[in-house]
Amino acid sequence: MRHADVIVLGAGIVGVSVALHLQERGRRVLLVDRGEPGAETSHGNAGLIERSSVVPYAFPRDFATLAAFASNRSIAVRYRPATLLRMAPWLARYWRNSAPARLDKLGRAILPLIERCIEEHNHWTKAAGTEALMRSGGWIELYRDRRGFEQATRAASDLQSYGLAYDVLDDQNLHHREPGLLPDAITGAIHWRDPATVTDPGAVTRAYAALFAARGGIVAKADAQGLRQEHPGWRLPTEAGEWQASEVVAALGPWSKELYGRFGYRFPLGFKRGYHMHYEIASQLAPRHPLCDARAGFVLTQMQRGVRLTTGIELAGRDQPSDTWQLDRAEEIARGIMPLGRRLDAEPWRGARPCLPDMLPVIGRAPRHPGLWFAFGHAHHGFTLGPATGRLLAEAMTGAPTFCDMAPFAAERFLAK
Repeated sequence: MRHADVIVLGAGIVGVSVALHLQERGRRVLLVDRGEPGAETSHGNAGLIERSSVVPYAFPRDFATLAAFASNRSIAVRYRPATLLRMAPWLARYWRNSAPARLDKLGRAILPLIERCIEEHNHWTKAAGTEALMRSGGWIELYRDRRGFEQATRAASDLQSYGLAYDVLDDQNLHHREPGLLPDAITGAIHWRDPATVTDPGAVTRAYAALFAARGGIVAKADAQGLRQEHPGWRLPTEAGEWQASEVVAALGPWSKELYGRFGYRFPLGFKRGYHMHYEIASQLAPRHPLCDARAGFVLTQMQRGVRLTTGIELAGRDQPSDTWQLDRAEEIARGIMPLGRRLDAEPWRGARPCLPDMLPVIGRAPRHPGLWFAFGHAHHGFTLGPATGRLLAEAMTGAPTFCDMAPFAAERFLAK
């Protein structure tokens, strides 16, 4: 039997970040996953560290957008009819929480993590050797119609109180910043300059895990379902043998339900799936910033492998078979924006964003199990918020003052209802 102070379940960006922050506070940590670090949801995103995302990704409340989504022909949001029926109670709660007053309250709760997101990534950049993967300069939101561009310009102005840096770009200025864009494809754009981006989010996560190991942390393969509660403490079999610890952190992303359900917890965890594909492009024409098509909801960004196209939202069961309709339609539009070459991947990558209907993650202690802690449900911002979440949870677990109020993220907000 081997002993650790804490076992962290899940080696995505959230779990790796929790492990590193606990290690920096003197805890002996075992980090486990059934696969390699950063190989799942942390691998497949657009690589944004989204400092400008000060308003949560809300459910649309205007009739025109709802009608477009209901038709199931929207490229930004696609659904499986049977899944939509099962998700109806979840969607109703999501819609209620997207009302302006509630959305403002929820946004202010998550804001301290958003404000620290780049700082917390930079905390490890030099030590982990990820400088070459990090880019400053933000990302650009593209509009193909005048009305959408004018609405976006007004919405950006409404966020001035947050102190965000952005530029409103007409066609000429946009093409100066992105010379690879095809002529007459875009009406205008908003350049959000605060965010940072990376050219390989999976590699960044693996580098953080390697830093954890280089500093004496233990990384092992294990099935989180093997976790057993003892009195006191917890036990987990791994490929490297049996481990025991007084505390456990469940940071399992889309697979959190299997673990917390075993211990009697019922959280309304839903999934917004997404796909990506890589494409060849001439280096002089590659995007200099991540480019988001606002209407179709996809992002084009230069990665180490080529240009990655990441799709919007698919409401479907986590493990349902892939449906390439959304990716194929997004690719058609993208080829009208940039001169993309051939596909580089044999099959599209698919992942699932773990989402809760109030747009906030669960971060904190499990109410009925001493020594069990949760860190999951980061929706669209897992890569953005992983390191900040790690710091917040590590502060709470070690009795230090936390950098923000943890009450909005508490598990009890669901269990009491």
